[in-house]
Amino acid sequence: MLVFIGSYAEAADNGIYVYSMDMENGALSRLDQVAGVQNPTFLSLDAGKRRLYAIGERLEDGRRQGAAVSFAIDPVQGKLRELNRAGTVDTTTCHIQRDAGDRFFVVASYSGGQVGLVEIGEGETIGRLLDAQWHEGGSVHPERQDRPHPHSAFFSPDNRFVFVSDLGLDRIRAYRLNAEAGTLEFHGDTAVQPGAGPRHLAFHPSGAYAFVINELDSTITSFRYNAAEGTLQTLEVVSTLPAEFEGENACAEVQVSPDGNYLYGSNRGHDSIVVYSIDSDSGKLSLVEHTSTRGGHPRHFSLSPDGDYLLAANRDSDNIVVFRVNQESGKLEYTGNSAQASKPVCVKMAVFPAE
Repeated sequence: MLVFIGSYAEAADNGIYVYSMDMENGALSRLDQVAGVQNPTFLSLDAGKRRLYAIGERLEDGRRQGAAVSFAIDPVQGKLRELNRAGTVDTTTCHIQRDAGDRFFVVASYSGGQVGLVEIGEGETIGRLLDAQWHEGGSVHPERQDRPHPHSAFFSPDNRFVFVSDLGLDRIRAYRLNAEAGTLEFHGDTAVQPGAGPRHLAFHPSGAYAFVINELDSTITSFRYNAAEGTLQTLEVVSTLPAEFEGENACAEVQVSPDGNYLYGSNRGHDSIVVYSIDSDSGKLSLVEHTSTRGGHPRHFSLSPDGDYLLAANRDSDNIVVFRVNQESGKLEYTGNSAQASKPVCVKMAVFPAE
């Protein structure tokens, strides 16, 4: 298992880290670290083609703008080799995802209110910006929702649509992907409760449901997903916090277990992972537990492809913490293993075949 970490970093400092993980006990060993990329805070991993992609920043006329960098992965040594870097949208980005057809990336710009469609270039590198869409409007929070804030963009399981969680609009905006034209075509909006602040989204492996974690009001909204129509129907809203918690909190990441039985979300403030069981017939959630991430501000986490481990990236305590997942109950158990990295905010991992 190779684990890739993105972080907040100046270009002169190490910002991307590579670890190996022992599949028996979850121990992490650092293999590589890469400098030269400004704030590589989100990653996209293509294990089959041995590619890692990172967002970054570039300076144009004295303004920070979006960029992305491609790396070749040496799975034996666990080393990264930069292939190319290119500009994306004209404001900084916070999220990148590759499509299932290996033709496009989609990037989201929180600060600029934009969503960009970028081609995958020759040799699986960063290609040209093909299309950009700008959001307009706001919602009820006077500081966080005075303008649009697209926080993530995810391709639908069938690759026909892109769903953008806009924290500033309290909407999940859907675009139809026109692959032949290389464009994003507005398809529709799904509203969440005012002041929710939708951030990240996860589809259920069955394709029947989607779940959005809301940063501002510490909730998760469950949706029934109509794949044929590309639409979301709200099912319920649940809190990510214990009833007795009274401090400040902001949610971050949400993921569904590979078997579809459990959902996980991160709390920053309560500094925990919340676990729910998923009713496969209704999509409804039932609380299982809250587990401390043993660090501060878990901005991101990832489940291993086999569902046996969860790795939490705690930005403010500079650590990545390894939990074993009980796949029968969904509960998390601290393995005793962790690793240090400066301001880690994204975790991606995959098993690479031995050579």
